[in-house]
Amino acid sequence: MSLAPILEASAAGWVKPPGQAARAPSRFVLSADYEGHGAADPLRAVSPAPAPSTQPPVWDHCGHGADPATDPVGCRGFRVPGNAVCLAHLSRRKLRRYLAGLAPGADVDHSGTPFTEALLGSLLHALRDPDTHTARIGRARFMDATFTGAWAGFGKSGFAGATFIGPALFDGATFGLARFDGATFASEAGFSGATFTGDACFGGAKFTGYAAFGEAKFNFNASFNQATFTRDAWFAGATFSSGGAWFNSSASFDGTMFNSSASFDGTTFTGDARFDGTTFTGDADFGRATFARDAWFGRASFAVPSHLEPLVCSGTVTLSGAVFEAPVTLEVAAQEVHCVRTRWESTATMRLRYATVDLSDAVLSAPMAVTAHSTAFATNLGGTLDEKMLILIAPDVRLTSLQGVDAAHMVLADIDLTTCLFSRAFHLDRLRLEGRCAFTRTPTGLHWRKIWPYWWSRRRTLAEEHHWRAHRAGAGNPDPPRGWQARSGLPGSVRPPKPEYLAATYRQLRKAFEDSKNEPGAADFYYGEMEMRRHDLAGTTVIERVLVRAYWLLSGYGLRASRALLWLGLAMSGTVLALMLWGLPTTVPLPSATGTATGSTISLKTDKPDLSITGDRWTLQRADRAVRVSVNAVVFRTSGQNLTRAGSYVEMVSKIIEPILLALAVLAVRERVKR
Repeated sequence: MSLAPILEASAAGWVKPPGQAARAPSRFVLSADYEGHGAADPLRAVSPAPAPSTQPPVWDHCGHGADPATDPVGCRGFRVPGNAVCLAHLSRRKLRRYLAGLAPGADVDHSGTPFTEALLGSLLHALRDPDTHTARIGRARFMDATFTGAWAGFGKSGFAGATFIGPALFDGATFGLARFDGATFASEAGFSGATFTGDACFGGAKFTGYAAFGEAKFNFNASFNQATFTRDAWFAGATFSSGGAWFNSSASFDGTMFNSSASFDGTTFTGDARFDGTTFTGDADFGRATFARDAWFGRASFAVPSHLEPLVCSGTVTLSGAVFEAPVTLEVAAQEVHCVRTRWESTATMRLRYATVDLSDAVLSAPMAVTAHSTAFATNLGGTLDEKMLILIAPDVRLTSLQGVDAAHMVLADIDLTTCLFSRAFHLDRLRLEGRCAFTRTPTGLHWRKIWPYWWSRRRTLAEEHHWRAHRAGAGNPDPPRGWQARSGLPGSVRPPKPEYLAATYRQLRKAFEDSKNEPGAADFYYGEMEMRRHDLAGTTVIERVLVRAYWLLSGYGLRASRALLWLGLAMSGTVLALMLWGLPTTVPLPSATGTATGSTISLKTDKPDLSITGDRWTLQRADRAVRVSVNAVVFRTSGQNLTRAGSYVEMVSKIIEPILLALAVLAVRERVKR
């Protein structure tokens, strides 16, 4: 079914009927050799016409050349009023009379008419406005028309600059080089079901009425740069595809303005799709759209709630600099999504699959959620979005940067943050992390720094800490998993954030983990914060760094129970050894008292036992006594053993050190298991 009857019935205000089918392409071919290329150009060759149809058109047709055996319909051109044939088969006298009767702004209906270059030039010349030197057309019907030959003279520019006062109907036509640059469509423009086998040029065109491109097929470059759509623009089911290797096919809407709704529902772009600087003041519907290459929405403006879901892109979806003034939901399956300096003035939800996302310097004025969608997106038709072009990519969603973002209203759910940059972000303490948000890990195992061994335990870290440590290690940094990851794509002279900045970032994210009751995650980020404080030579004093280093050495900032228990074992072993060497006397004699009685007075004298150490000091008996003293010291109790002066001091020191180490071990265990 064509749009033509409907458009003619209501030229003043046509409303797109839902689910309308597009007109079937005709057997005629609108073709022209591209300027500067000969007819032999295989990319510009005229498409062969299909076999003649036995079904007559809906209009009164010419019928010239009809043959009951081979072509019962004959010429399908619309009969010129008052004549039995179409414009192409008028006699010269009648053609001149008809053209002389035309004036700028006249209605023309030449559907199905086969035009030569001379005939087209003559028609457009008759409609030319003497003031603007461009054609000015009223109601225009060129459905199923045929334009052949290399356009010359006035016809060379096609309908570029033409003004269509009434409805302009080209639906169902097949175009070669279609030139509508600067054309003005004051009423409805119908291109539904049209096929553009060459470039489709609508740059600067003005569509005042409804513009219908539903089910249209653009086989080469389609340019709508600086075009203006005052009413609805319907591209639902349109296909933008590459017609050959010689041209990098693209669909360009750069700078286009859609003052009403713009529908690209189900549209397929097999080349690049560009909407840079496009303004959508009405609803923008990209549901079920497929982009075989890149989709550019840089600096685009969305004034009302739009439907950008679901869509699939095998390349990059660029939303950098775009402005969303109303609530929006984006469901995108793509390799990359760039949202650098994107502005969300209202609530936004991004449900993503496969994508690597960059949110650098994005502006969030309302709550925003970025989530990873676990299954294929459902469409409004009840099925699921075809993601076969992304099947070789892991469906995980990776966030690469939150730099410069105010994260006070942001929620991240099930996002891979292993390469995410958080420096220069604001209000990270209010960032909500839901589900499984993975961070990068430390290189575990035994490492050597010159002659000193280091054992790295597993913990969550920021990517910036990896970059800082790799930069600090320099050229000697080993490859993962034995070392730290350097930031890729940057020259070696670019320095990562300094420890004082990383400490602040860790501190804010630790608060975010604590607010979400993720204590183990908060513990890892507290460890990272203390590590940066330990290495901070600018914001941390020498005394503070010494204390922090001691805290790290003894218990891993109260988070490594094994380290505290190791030190506790060493302290107890040292206490035992010191007692066996210097603290326990050889024998433990009882005190003796002697005295004399003189009348009613008794004089007593008590001899202090000898606490000297003689003989063998390495006996089981002495070891048992030393162990009891050391164990009692852990729980701050007195063993009741006789000790030498040195032994008394050893016991006092152990009563201070060993309970602290035990407390640090208990604290570390608690930090790992509490909720």
